[in-house]
Parts: sequence; C-alpha cells; structure tokens
Amino acid sequence: MEYHRPVLLQESVDALGIKPEGTYVDVTFGGGGHSAEILSRLTTGKLYSFDQDRDAEEQAKKITHPGFTFVKANFRDLKKYLRLYKVKEIDGLLADLGVSSHQFNVPERGFSTRFDGPLDMRMDPQAGITAREVVETYPEEQLHRIFGIYGEVKNARTLARLLVEQRGRRAIETIGDFKQAISSCTPRGKENKYLAQVFQALRIEVNDELKALEEMLEQAAELLKPGGRLAVISYHSLEDRLVKNFIAKGKFFGEVEKDLFGNEIKPLEAVSRKPITPSEEELLQNSRSRSAKLRVAGKK
Repeated sequence: MEYHRPVLLQESVDALGIKPEGTYVDVTFGGGGHSAEILSRLTTGKLYSFDQDRDAEEQAKKITHPGFTFVKANFRDLKKYLRLYKVKEIDGLLADLGVSSHQFNVPERGFSTRFDGPLDMRMDPQAGITAREVVETYPEEQLHRIFGIYGEVKNARTLARLLVEQRGRRAIETIGDFKQAISSCTPRGKENKYLAQVFQALRIEVNDELKALEEMLEQAAELLKPGGRLAVISYHSLEDRLVKNFIAKGKFFGEVEKDLFGNEIKPLEAVSRKPITPSEEELLQNSRSRSAKLRVAGKK
C-alpha cells in the first residue's frame, strides 16, 4: 500500500513557480510527495519541510537531496524554526491541510472511523490532549460548540447531551466505545458521513488546527518575498474560508482595512479567483481528493 498519495501534486507545485536556486517551505511534509516534487525542481535551492509526526520524520530520512532540511515542529512555529536556520525570507510556501492517508490507516492513531483503536487523534503523539480526554471531560456546552462549529453536525446539541449521559455510565476509551455511545443519534444510512463530521470536530479541537492555521498564514505572509507564492490545499469549508479570507482581506474575519488614500492593506493577492480542484482522473485514482481545494496567492 502506498504510504500517502499527494493530492493536486503538479498543480500545487506548479503554482509555486519554483526557482531552481530559491528557498521554499513545505509546512505539511506528511508522506513527502509534495516535498520530493519541489526538490526535483531545485538545483542550489533549499527546502525546509515541517511535520510534527514521528512517521513523517521516518519518511524524511529517505530523502538525500543536499538542499533538504526536515523540521520536526508544528507549522504554527514557522518563523521561530526558520530563524534557527537563519532563514528570513522565502520564495514560496506549500500547505496540504489533509490528514495523511497513512495516519488514517494506522488504527492506533485513532483518526479513522473504520478501525477500533484508542480515541487519540493527536498529530503529535507526544503532546497535548487526546480525543478521549475531550470526550470524557469537556462540559456539555463546550462539546455542543465543538460539534456544531468544527463538525457542522446538525444535531450537535443532542449529541453533546447524549455523550455526557453515556460517559456518566461507562468509560469511553476506544473508537468502538465512542461509536456505541453515540449510536442512538447517528442517522441511519448516513453513518459514515456523520461519523466523519464528528471525528473532524474532535481532531480540530485536539490539535487546535484552525488557530494553528491562522498563525501559520500570518507568518507565511511576513516571510514571503515580494512576488513569492503561497499555495494551500484545504479539505473542508472551515479551513478554506480562513485561507480565502486571509488572501482576499489580509485577515480572517471582517472587512479589508484601507489606508488614508483608500488603498486596501493586505499582503497577498489571489492568483486565480476560483480555487483549483482535482481533475476527473485524480478523483478516480484517489477518492480522498474529492473535497480538496487549492488556493494560490502572490505576495505584493
């Protein structure tokens, strides 16, 4: 089985307009597919690839390109780590915000609804809280908010109430326990879609994904040279909205700010108005790519 098939590979790397001697960052190394493609286009250039996952770190050891550096860190610490390598500006940055298929296929990571395993879902298995702790300890109101906002779950309030009731009766330690606990409010015939939304909500909370994305985008805009490129692949509306707003307005909420002369103050300019989506061919080869949207921006 393939470790991870990169989504929108050519499209996203083409969007960076790689200069052979340039400095690039892949903030989501994963299985290394995008990084390998970037490196194939560099001569004296440098690529810094971030990932906080142990498995990704193992994959990175297979890369022998002299311009490659793997950084085991969360991408929200982008500037801090690049500073360690004396990198003050970059020509391009790529982010693929999907969970790698490898992570989905390892039951003990707890990302997939297909297997039984511990309720974990941490991108960095050494850090932070697990999904089990969220499920077992968060108050009902907080669970309602997470499922409603991060999972866009329609019966989020009922789900939160049920979960609090069920955990009072027995421990919810595994994915199997969790699915059983919420089975009475899981819609018949739509189990997979519903569970995917619920799992997405827990994963976003456990890894603080949206806040981390905001912090990374703001740092990316600062680091990019004028004319530098940002390419971001997102898989659900929450992430895509943040990326779209930041490119369009230089902020995540509200209207774009203007200077005294009425000029818009924003660091980036969208390269294409609409996001790039996978081709028919890619959709046939990789069903996980179906919700992918690539947005590309240039630094002014």
